[in-house]
Amino acid sequence: QVQLVESGGGSVQSGGSLRLSCVASGYASSTYYMGWFRQAAGKEREMVGVIDRDGIAAYVDSVKGRFTFSRHSAKRTVYLQMNNLLPEDTAMYYCAADRDFNLLRTQKATYWGQGTQVTVSS
Repeated sequence: QVQLVESGGGSVQSGGSLRLSCVASGYASSTYYMGWFRQAAGKEREMVGVIDRDGIAAYVDSVKGRFTFSRHSAKRTVYLQMNNLLPEDTAMYYCAADRDFNLLRTQKATYWGQGTQVTVSS
């Protein structure tokens, strides 16, 4: 059974940092595209970033230069290092995976985690 489990969320002040983790089980995570998405209260879910099988990542403009996506294949884990957090980064963050990049990019990924809450206060 495929499962994604996120952790690392919490409450920080503006300018602070958090590192989110997403541990995959039930399949070889290195064969999947992975992505981080977020949904703020009252807003639609948006893509934060995606990382391909070679570890090359792409990000939404609002987090470029502040967030870094990485993966550790042996640990079946992907990370989202978030620096210089802003109040507008407050959201539930979700990890997702799919073998099809387009499905991941369009938020139609096959596998999703349960989410981890990030709250940034000003």
